[in-house]
Amino acid sequence: MRKITKHIYALAIVALAIGGCSPSTEEAPALASPDEFRQPAEALLAGEVMAVAYSGFREGQHPDRGDGAVNPSEAEILEDLRILLDHDFKLIRLYDTGENSVATLELIREHDLSIKVLLGIWLRAELSNHEGCAWLDEPIPDAQLAANTLANAAEVRRGIELAQQFDDIVVAVNVGNEALVEWNDHMVPLDRVIAYVRDVKAAIEQPVTVADNYEWWIKDGAPLAAEVDFLGIHTYPAWEEKTIDQALAYTVENMERVHAALPGKPLAILEAGWASTAIEFGDRASEANQTRYYDEMLSWANETNTTVFFFEAFDEPWKGDPNNPLGAEKHWGLFFVNRSPKQAMK
Repeated sequence: MRKITKHIYALAIVALAIGGCSPSTEEAPALASPDEFRQPAEALLAGEVMAVAYSGFREGQHPDRGDGAVNPSEAEILEDLRILLDHDFKLIRLYDTGENSVATLELIREHDLSIKVLLGIWLRAELSNHEGCAWLDEPIPDAQLAANTLANAAEVRRGIELAQQFDDIVVAVNVGNEALVEWNDHMVPLDRVIAYVRDVKAAIEQPVTVADNYEWWIKDGAPLAAEVDFLGIHTYPAWEEKTIDQALAYTVENMERVHAALPGKPLAILEAGWASTAIEFGDRASEANQTRYYDEMLSWANETNTTVFFFEAFDEPWKGDPNNPLGAEKHWGLFFVNRSPKQAMK
């Protein structure tokens, strides 16, 4: 078994799942007691429990995974990092190895910012999930899948290189984001994800994980759990029609069920959040409810010694339906897209 280095103790990440899945109708495993679930004291990064998912794309910008991408400038990224530091976020999650992520790492080093990074490796579709994904109308062409496989190999190489180059900043690496759940449009076979994880683990000292929905980990995660250093979990009560009164208890239940199904592994929530505006959620979406969920998650994280990557730092107008400005995908930020703070950050 590969030795877990000191960096694993820099993270006990509690990640919230991007919702969309309906709750399981199967009988849940017996819940772990609070004492069983509590993370070891060494798991936290310098005593930090609340981290944040960061994507710096502003109005008119979008990720460099697509054509015609416009990336944030170095000045804009530096402004973001300083805003996050001003609000005591010293651990952030990046989602890929693109030029915006590279610039973020370089700026942290250049300006000696006290921020550590969970580095992401973004995996594109290697099989067509047009039957399982409601918004994927047609099969992905074989030629595109082949090109994606080559792109994924290159992305893995870049992730390894960045983790090695910025080993003083990158405390862990995440391979793939929701690439295994049945409802995604960028599905990668489990054996391929495991192969990528093994490649990364063989090349770097930092711990390695994979980010996916809590339900996937419970039902299908055992083979992958045997490979990763900690479990990266997503959980989104709002997407599963929970009220704010139910939200924390449901999140904790998700975590306890993963712990019961896959005992013996540190747990990390890599995404957890609450939209401040969402036509899909009606009155459940509000700044007041986002503030309550944030505060309750922070308290729970402290009590259980678990670091929560709250989703997310800034609103992302490029996401979702461009004709629906009130869509939930655009409004998970703790800050508006103009970088002014929402209620939770005031």
